[in-house]
Amino acid sequence: MQTRAYLDHNATTPLRPEARAAINAGLDLWGNASSVHAEGRVAHARLEAARAEIASLIGTAAKNVVFTSGATEALNLALTPALEIGRPSAPFERLLVGGGEHACVLSGHRFPADAVEVLPLTADGVIDLDALASALARHAGSRTLLALQAANNETGVVQPVNAAAALVHEAGGAVVCDAVQAAGRIACDFAALSVDVLAISAHKFGGPKGIGALCFAPGGYHIRSMMLRGGGQERGLRAGTENVAAVMGFAAAMTAAVGELESLGSRLADWRDGVERRIAEVAPGAIFFGTRAQRLPNTSNFAVPSIEAQVLLMSLDLEGVAVSSGSACSSGKVKRSHVLEAMGIPADLAQGAIRVSLGWNSEAEDLALFERAFERSVRTLKARQVKSAA
Repeated sequence: MQTRAYLDHNATTPLRPEARAAINAGLDLWGNASSVHAEGRVAHARLEAARAEIASLIGTAAKNVVFTSGATEALNLALTPALEIGRPSAPFERLLVGGGEHACVLSGHRFPADAVEVLPLTADGVIDLDALASALARHAGSRTLLALQAANNETGVVQPVNAAAALVHEAGGAVVCDAVQAAGRIACDFAALSVDVLAISAHKFGGPKGIGALCFAPGGYHIRSMMLRGGGQERGLRAGTENVAAVMGFAAAMTAAVGELESLGSRLADWRDGVERRIAEVAPGAIFFGTRAQRLPNTSNFAVPSIEAQVLLMSLDLEGVAVSSGSACSSGKVKRSHVLEAMGIPADLAQGAIRVSLGWNSEAEDLALFERAFERSVRTLKARQVKSAA
């Protein structure tokens, strides 16, 4: 009988078999991809084949895909006044940031503090487009860069990236999109999003950890201020010996994820909705966040009033279920979610937020195990509260 259920795929997803096979093949290529001898040329060819494969999946040229250690590095690289899109230009003067962005965007940019404005979210968890339009009008005449997620990592809310990009482009600005949670789960390419720069990370859709990419739309790019200097790899944008095996696993996982986008998304959405119905039956007062907006098919974020997230999370873990209380980068810290705060969720309710996120290898039994564990945990914790109050 199954004893553990992993339901934290927004933090990281198990390695797909296709990715494992590609990585193993890459580990047998011992040549340095920058070397000119036969072994190096073979490694280089595999590296470039993987780059072209990823580029084709997101709708750009292979030369516009720059490999990094992950999306955190990619976004730190991109969010600079020195970013140029399409042609040499004056530096960006303003950075607008969605209120629910990941910490690597909120704190990883290279703009002066007085040049950054954080835009509010609506109660549904989407960026306030009226606030974006007002900010663009206030800064008319300044070159403006917008950083906006394709989908939020905590709530799963899908952002109106196309609408936001239209406003920014009309004002002469550009958009950098953190597509980490969206890639491999919903349509997530340059044609679908209409952005200028995408950041993706392989381990969110079944690839290896430690590899990601900064991707530029067709039309060219340049960054005048580099963060990693060295041997000139990745067309001079990111120095360091290329991790060919990880890149090959990245490409294989992305191809597999895109290939099952529709079928997997439909199945996960049905399971997510069923789990939410069961949560509401067990805990009638449960509050679900972001449900009035479009969400990723795999993500549910909820709270049971009077039960703290860390307590429920630990109880579920003891019952054999792995879930999260928020972003994997901050879930170890007992603090209020900045995403829920931006949505106007009261602090006492936000303190109880739990995220359940499904993935490519989730099974019906995982959900059944969660439902049993959740019922036992809530019953036990409620009983303790009654006893303490007596």
